[in-house]
Amino acid sequence: MSGTLYIVGTPIGNLGDLSPRAVETLQSCDFIAAEDTRVTLGLLNHFAIKKPLISYFEHNRREKGERIADRIAAGECCALVTDAGMPAISDPGEDLVRLCHERGLPVAVVPGPTAFATALALSGMPAGRFTFEGFLSMNKPSRRAHLESLRTEERTMLFYEAPHKLRATLADLAEVFGPDRPVAIVRELTKIHEEVLHFTLGEACAYYETTQPRGEFVLVLAGCAAPETPAFTPAQAQRLAREYLAAGLPASAAAKQAAAETGYKKGDLYKALIEGKDD
Repeated sequence: MSGTLYIVGTPIGNLGDLSPRAVETLQSCDFIAAEDTRVTLGLLNHFAIKKPLISYFEHNRREKGERIADRIAAGECCALVTDAGMPAISDPGEDLVRLCHERGLPVAVVPGPTAFATALALSGMPAGRFTFEGFLSMNKPSRRAHLESLRTEERTMLFYEAPHKLRATLADLAEVFGPDRPVAIVRELTKIHEEVLHFTLGEACAYYETTQPRGEFVLVLAGCAAPETPAFTPAQAQRLAREYLAAGLPASAAAKQAAAETGYKKGDLYKALIEGKDD
């Protein structure tokens, strides 16, 4: 009989955010797969939990993933954790979860804090619709292509960034989205120095020219403004011009009046009247 893979959310800063269910799961599992065993050991020591640890991170995920899945298939229960937040979200744990599903192994989740959702709630930015973009690539062409694909995105966008790359990322965002685009910069979530700053991208670039970035950042970027929907379709504007024509106005005057009310060009409406057909 197979065991179970438990996806366990861990605190993103404040250890008090580890849930009682997460503590119980870490205490009862057979072993823990951790992104950085040193970080996880600190968490376990805080809660007086002693469990075998196995490293599972970006550069060993294929080899270790199969070993972990084999142990689960043999009946052991594994808790998957990351250094902070929910495993499998912008995290190599995604591959292990997929592997277990492919092999028909049970997967359960013990939810916990997630940095991008926490930052979005704190930011005050529109949260009805949003898109999580994670970390931008360090490869310049891939990075540029990623940002260009978002140029007309109307939803709020969320990015993760490390302090040593923040200035370059803000400069790239300002280049693609313009210096006037609003952004909320959220850092050190749930920690002593938690902070949210509201800027335009241009202001953020200027601020961090003289301020040393410190801590882990979530950038909450406003989407582009939705294009205005015309109050009248071309057919409706032409119909209005014909109504003025039928009421006795000359074609030129009918087109001029309809253009003033609908925002369409007088010449286009006049041409439609002369030709006697809708666009």
